[in-house]
Amino acid sequence: MSAEDICLDQLSLADLEKLQQKVLARKAELELSSGTTNKISPSASEQIQKVVVIGGEGQLGQFFCRLFNESGCDVTSLEKQDWADAEQILKSANLVLVAVPIHVTESIINRLTMLSADCVLADITSIKTIPVETMLKVHPGPVVGLHPMFGPGVESISGQTVVVCQARMAAHSSWLIELLNSYGAKLVKVTAAEHDQTMAFVQVLRHFSTVVYGCHLAEESVDIEQVLSMSSPIYRLELAMVGRLFAQSSDLYTEIIFANPQNVGMMKRYIERYTRLLSLVETNDKKRFKREFATTRHWFGKYAEQFLDESSKLLSQARLTRSSEDNKSDQVKESNND
Repeated sequence: MSAEDICLDQLSLADLEKLQQKVLARKAELELSSGTTNKISPSASEQIQKVVVIGGEGQLGQFFCRLFNESGCDVTSLEKQDWADAEQILKSANLVLVAVPIHVTESIINRLTMLSADCVLADITSIKTIPVETMLKVHPGPVVGLHPMFGPGVESISGQTVVVCQARMAAHSSWLIELLNSYGAKLVKVTAAEHDQTMAFVQVLRHFSTVVYGCHLAEESVDIEQVLSMSSPIYRLELAMVGRLFAQSSDLYTEIIFANPQNVGMMKRYIERYTRLLSLVETNDKKRFKREFATTRHWFGKYAEQFLDESSKLLSQARLTRSSEDNKSDQVKESNND
């Protein structure tokens, strides 16, 4: 057995998945630099002579415009100022991708009544039930909802998760799914309802909790510099995640949190559990608190240890990155002093 085999045998499933993502990302980089990026097969390219991205000048819209261009598609971006010519632009499209902010997605979709019967209508909104239902109502042809689980800052779609919600005539959009797969995207296929149920925890509750925590720190007038000077690595990382959210668009997070009124009930249950555990602290009931802790740890099962391992590796990487940045900063200071 070779040394490589021994090393691979020692890797966990999570490690292997990360390694696979890195390999795919590197493969995509090499293909792009050498001009050998996977093109759509001739039979598929005949289907997709024209792709229209509504909101193609937005950050994520630009990302997908580049992706389709690299794949050999004829890509057009449709913006606000182009709606006078929308019918002419859209009528011959083989794919129309809606890439606009959440609050205008439904109204934009409602205007897409001129698409050809075999045109694929898709969106990349972070909620799925309402956009998919609207697309099905407006367009009689193939419909698919997509949710890229990444921001526009990524260099490649390779290794990134894209949620796929097939809604009608899936065979007609198979070329699109194959395209994403060929670039190394990790595709997760669920219904629109399943997507929104999961996102209530992945996005809505998480973002809401982060906003509340950030507001609490601000209203308590916490000295961030002092907190950072005494923070453990894990808390520094957590605080970075909070600060990261507030460095971005309030419109985006407001729309995600407010998008589905049905999430309010779940968020209230979260507050109820928060209050229940707080009452144990108030009454100094350590026994019941530990019981709650043990019950939850049992629910996490094997994932508790897996997440401990993953977070430890993330912290190690974060420490290395921070150390490297500190060294560079020191070198710059020394250079300036010279």
